[in-house]
Order: sequence, then structure tokens, then C-alpha cells
Amino acid sequence: MTINCKGTLIDLKKPKVMGVLNITPDSFYDGGKYKDEVSILKQVEKLLDEGATFVDVGAYSSKPGATNISEEEELKRILPVVNLLITNFPDIYLSIDTFRSVVARRCLENGAAMINDISAGNMDDKIMQTISEFKVPYVMMHMKGNPQNMSQQTNYSNLLEEILYYFSEKVAVAKSLGINDIILDPGFGFAKNTFQNFSLLQHLNLFKTFELPILVGLSRKSMIYKTLGTNPDQALNGTTALNTYALTKGANILRVHDVKEAVECIELLEALKQTED
Repeated sequence: MTINCKGTLIDLKKPKVMGVLNITPDSFYDGGKYKDEVSILKQVEKLLDEGATFVDVGAYSSKPGATNISEEEELKRILPVVNLLITNFPDIYLSIDTFRSVVARRCLENGAAMINDISAGNMDDKIMQTISEFKVPYVMMHMKGNPQNMSQQTNYSNLLEEILYYFSEKVAVAKSLGINDIILDPGFGFAKNTFQNFSLLQHLNLFKTFELPILVGLSRKSMIYKTLGTNPDQALNGTTALNTYALTKGANILRVHDVKEAVECIELLEALKQTED
């Protein structure tokens, strides 16, 4: 199972890690932490040194109830960072966390390698055409509504059936447009309550029927710290536990704030696989 990033085939048979760089002032965990060139470069160097294959940059906070910002503001935040990172790390596989086709286009024109879309085209019906034009990998996530109202949209007649149907439709559209490298993200925390998140994780292997890579974003999310009665700052151990479980259920990419610990999960499970008869 491979994806093509900038002409290089990346083999996902061994899972990979996507490090998160939030440049929003209001992200749920590290909002406002990386707001100048020095802190951004230092953090990305750390992510790469610790073993991240991809770095995912987002300038629009998608936490529940996040403030909606304009396309102009998103571009103002993200383009200088894209240019900074491409200049300083020319070989970086930069993923752009956006649902807007204009933002995706501008970032891809400036050297980004893939697009991570929380809405799978629902919030901008032109984004898949943009992906097709640039022939880059496309992460499509499951979400109902938008970040401002998704917490009120957790009613499902059958959670797993609805998400599987959602992806069957989205994958068909993407393939009809000639998008070859599709990655599925079940959307933990997006229009799902804690119980639903755990149910989704338990049945993650169902998504392997699509024969497409699966990206899992559990890092420091509320399903962890609310269950443990802590907070995002104290959710690293819980993140590691659930990332390990996700890997056993078929996750191909772990999207995380803490790369070193995620890489260690992968290495230990790979070592276990070597002992299988």
C-alpha cells in the first residue's frame, strides 16, 4: 500500500507518523504556541528528527465550537509558514489541513505535498477538483456539519453503517475525478460523542474493506482526557495506549502532537509482528 508524494512512493505497509503543527491561536492543545519563525522551525525540526514522515499544518482551528475565520485570514496565516518550511526543509512532505479549495491550491503551488480535508468536500465542492489537478494525496475525513455546530450532530441511526456509506460515496466521487491516493480518516471527535468514538475505534478494521490507507487522529483528544478525568496536557499516556490499539486495528498513519512516542508504538508492534508464525 503506497501513496505518491512529490514523485516518491511512500510505503504504508509499515505505519507512518504525521506530526501536527497548529498555527492557530485557539487550537485545543497547542493553540498560540507556534507564532514566530524561530518557534515554528524549532518545532518542525523536532517533529522530523523524531521520525515524522509528514508534517500537517493547519491555520483554521477545527475544535468543537471554534471561531470561523475568513479565507483571507487563513491564507494570511498559512502561506508564510508553507514558504518558510519549504525553504528550510526542501524535502519535507507538507500536509495542509484545510477544507478550502483556494487555500489548498495556493499551498500546493508553493510546494505542499498533500491535503487533509476535515469535510471530504462537503464545505467546498471544488476541493476535490483541485486535488485531481495537482495529483496529490487526499485525506478525506468523516464529519457532519462544521466545527461550529458538529457537537450537536451526534445522532446516528447506525454509526458505523452511516460512516461506511459516507466514505463509499466520497471515494466514488474522488475516483471519478482521477484522484488516485485517497486516505480515510474516520474523524474521531468530529460529530461523535465519547461512546461513539470508542465504538468507532473498536471497529476501525471495518474500514479496511476499502483497501485504502487509514489515518487516525486521536492525539490528546477529549475522548481520552474526559474518560480519565484529566486534561489535554495530561493525555499523552492515554494517546499512546489508544494509538497502539489503533495500529492493531489497521491504522496506517498516526496523526499526533508527540511524534517520538507514536514512532515507538509502531516500532514495538513491528517487532511483535516479526515473531508471528
